[in-house]
Amino acid sequence: MPGPSLAELRAAGQPPGVIDRLNDEHWAGRLYMRKVSPAATWLFARLGLSPNTVTVAFIACGIAAGAVIAIGGLASAFAGAALIQAYLLFDCSDGELARWSQRISATGVFLDGVGHYLGEAALLVGLGLRAQGHLAAGGYLCAGLAAALAAMLVKAETDNVIVARAKSGLAVGTVNEALRPRSGGLAVARRLAGALRVHRITQAVELSLLVLAAAIADQVRGGLLATRVLLAACLAIAALMVVAHLVAIVASRRLA
Repeated sequence: MPGPSLAELRAAGQPPGVIDRLNDEHWAGRLYMRKVSPAATWLFARLGLSPNTVTVAFIACGIAAGAVIAIGGLASAFAGAALIQAYLLFDCSDGELARWSQRISATGVFLDGVGHYLGEAALLVGLGLRAQGHLAAGGYLCAGLAAALAAMLVKAETDNVIVARAKSGLAVGTVNEALRPRSGGLAVARRLAGALRVHRITQAVELSLLVLAAAIADQVRGGLLATRVLLAACLAIAALMVVAHLVAIVASRRLA
């Protein structure tokens, strides 16, 4: 069976609303990756790859990026950032391929979520090893593990909203109104956090670029100070987000 044309794939894989999704579409996807991903998706379709196979490639890139940056040095930081760009490309393409081939599945959605958990956790653990300065246990590795755990807890809090609603017999879908905190003070805090975007420091694309920036700074001045400051910031912000996100969920209408 011949594959789709690029125009057909773009129309089916990027229907209205995909790029404009408020919470599900990454800024890098909107800015540039959705412009180039249809070409990769066209190739995957021509090769006969399934959407889940592309998702597995996405997961592998995230884990590999964490392993690579753990090695240390400037070259590994560039390689880690490149792997995360491939991670983002595969993450865009698996959904496009699923929509075009009409093979959207619960398994694919599940694997996609697992990929985000594993990719971000791997980067934070890799950052801890990188800050340690050698592949061995130590305080910086413990900080990386703690930051990874906190980042995963934030994701788990979000995912458990759906679980809690489903188990309570409520509709799983939410509307923007339900995301607004009941308290005026919390609403202001949420808008401020949304404007500053500091929570994104632990997300894969942003973190890979920050690791690269820290590696360049360390290369210029010598030592690992910039990498260790980045690790401390990741741990502090991830720990803060565990509490702040939990409060925001309970104070909103998402569980009502």
